[in-house]
Amino acid sequence: MSIDKRTHDRTFVRTFFTTPTAEQGEGDSAAKLRSAIELRGMQAPDVWVPDNEDATAPNMRDEGATNIAEVVAEKGDDFPGEIHPRVVWHRDSPSTRYKGFQHMLEIADPDNGAIENIDGFVIPEVGDIDDWKKADEFITIVEHEYGLEEGSIAMSVIIESGSAELAMGKLREEMGKADNNLERLFLLVDGEVDYTKDMRAITPTGGLPEWKELRHNTSRAASAAGAISVDGPYDDIRDVEGYHDRITANNAMGMTGIWSLTPGQVVEANQSPLPPAEGYWLIDEDGREVELDDQGDAQVYTGDRIELEAEDGGYELEVGSTELYAEDEDELADLLLDYVDYVPSLDDIVDSMEEFEAAKEAGQGAIAMTRAATVEIDGVQVDVSSDRMWDEATYQALMTPVKLFQDVYDNRPDQHDDLAEIYSEDVVERATQVGN
Repeated sequence: MSIDKRTHDRTFVRTFFTTPTAEQGEGDSAAKLRSAIELRGMQAPDVWVPDNEDATAPNMRDEGATNIAEVVAEKGDDFPGEIHPRVVWHRDSPSTRYKGFQHMLEIADPDNGAIENIDGFVIPEVGDIDDWKKADEFITIVEHEYGLEEGSIAMSVIIESGSAELAMGKLREEMGKADNNLERLFLLVDGEVDYTKDMRAITPTGGLPEWKELRHNTSRAASAAGAISVDGPYDDIRDVEGYHDRITANNAMGMTGIWSLTPGQVVEANQSPLPPAEGYWLIDEDGREVELDDQGDAQVYTGDRIELEAEDGGYELEVGSTELYAEDEDELADLLLDYVDYVPSLDDIVDSMEEFEAAKEAGQGAIAMTRAATVEIDGVQVDVSSDRMWDEATYQALMTPVKLFQDVYDNRPDQHDDLAEIYSEDVVERATQVGN
């Protein structure tokens, strides 16, 4: 079988939102489940995870499994995202694995009325590839027990150990064999907290390492196995800028999804991977990109790490500790092109794609796209412009953010009004049609 393509209806997942399944001392132990299943629009995740593992106390997990079945049976029809409960599991504990199996049986029991709206199960603390196959076999047994189609329940795993990270490299040779149903794999989710513990890693502050290699390996494995990669939790819930930066860094390595701990993080993670509503210019001020201030007739730099002045008939440009000299405005424009870049809006991307599609229809294989602006630094203005050659490869690469938008539009009708408000109805309509 070919496994270099997505095997599930969703091709992108932006948000993975966990909720405790039962809490002691509450009049209704399922209160947080009942609140989460009512989320709509940008506050609702692509994947909701009733968390019957870490987020729920061990003595409450039996009740938690009952709560999942009850709440999903009552309200699951109307929830706009997918529902993937997390059950207990551990690579070194047969009794824990058996308890997770019991919980899956209860949640999936058709007599409890929830299974029609349960899309899959999330399996934590997996180990080597044989352990993944055990989890897959348990899910297959659940399907056989209740007469469900084999492979109809998805499986997502959380990468929380070195053995699980190494197992990702064996997926391609294992998937499709007659002795497993690993094609059911949906999400590969990083769990950096337990991974840090498993690796015996130490930092001076006690904080988590960035684990960039783990995120890259998970993204690569997901791409090779037809699954979707998701980053772990960002626990500083007040640091919106840091969360956004993490999402941006992940997107650059093909990891669109991230764990969300609050509805506020869900909103940020739902919106951040989408192209901006308005395009904007950036300038590199000695290793840090900042947005230029759009003042209509010029893109103005207002920081203090870049200086520009006319001197001796030419121009002196200082970027941090680097001093550059340009003899005239053309040479200055060439220098600045190394420091400025444009972030296109969804409208810009669609315009360019429509222009390229028209050129292809007319028999052209490649066309040049020009981007120009007037940049102002310390009162000195200079016109910059760059040409980018568009061919079929460029077109396909820039289809990725558009395909993300289309996936969101197709799978999340509850977000249609939000998207129209962000981009305008005209841009939304064009973006859903381009490339089709």
